[in-house]
Amino acid sequence: MNKDHYHKKTLAILVGGGPAPGINGVIRSITIEAINSGLIVLGIIDGFEWLAKGDSTHYKQLTIDDVSRIHFSGGSILRTSRENPTTDQKKLDATIKALTQLSVDYLITIGGDDTATTSYKIDKLAGGQIEVAHVPKTIDNDLPLPGDMPTFGYQTARHFGVNIVQSLMMDASTTKRWYYVVSMGRKAGHLALGIGKAAGATLTVIGEEFRDKTIKFGTVCDILEASIIKRMALGHPYGVAILAEGIITRIDPDELKSHPYVNLESDTHGNIRLSEIDIGRITKDEVRGRLRERGLDVTITNKDIGYELRCFAPIPFDCEYTQDLGYAAVRYLLSGQSGAIVTIEKGKLIPVKFEKIINVKKGRVETREVDIDSDVYHVARKYMIRLEKEDFDEIKNVARLALIGNMTTKEFEERFKYLTNDPPVKDETPKK
Repeated sequence: MNKDHYHKKTLAILVGGGPAPGINGVIRSITIEAINSGLIVLGIIDGFEWLAKGDSTHYKQLTIDDVSRIHFSGGSILRTSRENPTTDQKKLDATIKALTQLSVDYLITIGGDDTATTSYKIDKLAGGQIEVAHVPKTIDNDLPLPGDMPTFGYQTARHFGVNIVQSLMMDASTTKRWYYVVSMGRKAGHLALGIGKAAGATLTVIGEEFRDKTIKFGTVCDILEASIIKRMALGHPYGVAILAEGIITRIDPDELKSHPYVNLESDTHGNIRLSEIDIGRITKDEVRGRLRERGLDVTITNKDIGYELRCFAPIPFDCEYTQDLGYAAVRYLLSGQSGAIVTIEKGKLIPVKFEKIINVKKGRVETREVDIDSDVYHVARKYMIRLEKEDFDEIKNVARLALIGNMTTKEFEERFKYLTNDPPVKDETPKK
């Protein structure tokens, strides 16, 4: 740090969690506004990784020249990590100590729900010594922002996800095959639904459609298998299904453990490492196996588009959005306030106090899920090829679907009719 450090206040920027398009835009905006307001700006390298060890040496003092054009690029010039200092009081204390050694007066964190929760706890522990603001980032779009505003990075991830899916849809129709495309979304299906709806995918399956039910793995496979049969009945033996990876969290863990390619590890925040569970592959193998047993040879290819979307260069929406958020975070702290997520609603920069979105019992930020009772979701469902109640209204139609699936009418109804329930879960209550 230069000699002016002791005459100015210091603001530190830290990035936590997974990458998302637009991180560099936030870093740029924060840095420029903070320096123009007379602050020294430190970029903390590797998130909380070194701070949690009490190591205050991994940082870079940022200048306007360092950041002036970085908003066009993906990734993070400060890198990031999933280190969670809140798992151990010693780590949390070490983090505060390291920030104090750097003479940090203001801390702006950039991240998702886990990083926001960590920021909330640092704000509480620091007791005003360090004033904290958080900029919401995640391609999952699962933070409860006012006015249903997206988290930054989501729109870019969806944009490029749609491009990928459109290409796969063309390949599917050309080669007469199915693709099972798995999209990120640990607890919410916003990204999967956004991609599927915009691309016109054959169907999209998200965890929220099962409401609060724990489901069987076979239920997901039933949905996919039934759609293949219905598409064949329509004369299209191909399609693309989008699966939100968060479906995994709705399936009985004991059942999942019995499948190959499943590894139920957790990260430092206690979340199952969904990327370690190949939901695309295990559904592909199960559905293809079922069809082959009945003499139907369907080619299914699984594709995961999670990591491909996280470091794309941001589209103009996120370039502009992140500039607003970074500016808002600095102005919020310089107004003498602390302990909030910065958001935008109806063109206004609005801070939302951590306490308003923290679940006190769980001690963490509540996530925003897809509202399956909304008109937006109902429209999405209307354009999917899935079994609906009307498919079972006439016995002739059921018999035709069963014939195409090489099943008897009774077998078809017993296997698939429950999928028209809301939620699509079998009533396994013993009949009297």
